[in-house]
Amino acid sequence: MTTDWSLTSLLAALGGVVLVGVLAQGWWSARRAGPRRAAPPPAQPDRQEPSLASAAAAAGNGATAQDPLPDLRTLDETVPAVARARKNSSRIDALIDALATVTPEGPISGEMALSHLPGSRRAGTKPFHIEGLNSANGEWELPQPGQRYNEFQAGLQMANRSGALNEIEYSEFIQKVQGFADGLGAMVEFPDMLDVVGRARELDQFAASHDAQLAIQLRARGAAWTLGFVQQGALRHGFVPGSIPGRLVLPAPDEGAPPVLALQFDAQAALADDPQTSSLREITLALDVLQTPESLEPFAVWQESARQLAKDFEADICDDRGQVLNLHAFQAIGQELATLYKALASRDLAAGSPVARRLFS
Repeated sequence: MTTDWSLTSLLAALGGVVLVGVLAQGWWSARRAGPRRAAPPPAQPDRQEPSLASAAAAAGNGATAQDPLPDLRTLDETVPAVARARKNSSRIDALIDALATVTPEGPISGEMALSHLPGSRRAGTKPFHIEGLNSANGEWELPQPGQRYNEFQAGLQMANRSGALNEIEYSEFIQKVQGFADGLGAMVEFPDMLDVVGRARELDQFAASHDAQLAIQLRARGAAWTLGFVQQGALRHGFVPGSIPGRLVLPAPDEGAPPVLALQFDAQAALADDPQTSSLREITLALDVLQTPESLEPFAVWQESARQLAKDFEADICDDRGQVLNLHAFQAIGQELATLYKALASRDLAAGSPVARRLFS
């Protein structure tokens, strides 16, 4: 996606106040004499950044709800009445997914459905899900052993930060879902390719002009910091170890949700055998705006965390070119973000919602 939103123009006018977009990390890795060291570290907290596996488990449990899907067809008369009132899917949303319906001649066991699922649920850079409509409770769910399903649906995400769905990716999706349907002896109905690709491009254009990832750099004014010093200081302000080296995160209040903030530094320093011998002069504090609900005030949290960390680390708050930021710069960006939040909500893509998190990923 390419960003042409007015926030970018404002940032340029402010002299590159805040980075908008994916940042390239620029690290000063030269060791300096006498880096600031940490005191004996406290016990590490048990809580860590949610992983992809935990997110998938949460999705599999149907932990979040989205807008209802269009009614695709009436269930067979043999299905209990409770199943005829279809419930919402937590994984597929017609707002950003292209939907294909798979209709078998009769109920299909979960075991049979699982045996015919494609080995990969990706078409190029786009993920897709295949769900079954549970005959007993009317739930759309990932096929499970011991259950029976009268219908299936496959949802292919039409856009993400890799760009819009293209014809090659859609063709791969068709091939994989057709193979699944053939294995079940079922009929499959796909939406028109030109229509899907056109919708994908329009969705991508909207997302590109409403994306926002913000980052600032904390640069040491004097002595460099050891890794242990950085970790200890960040832990005092609520950060926990991330899932990859060189990353600490401020967790979201809800278990399994994406972190609110990420504190990033040289991955090589993070892998050092002795955290007291590494040397850092620069760390990045990043906020992925679209991953956190506006109600949690992530922009205010980002500013306050930057201020507190800068005070503790004796650091300047800078943009990627080393320019020291001032209060007016943050105020201007805050006003633009308020406009952004309204535009996203008007499109049913409120920041931090499950569908927005998928689209802006």
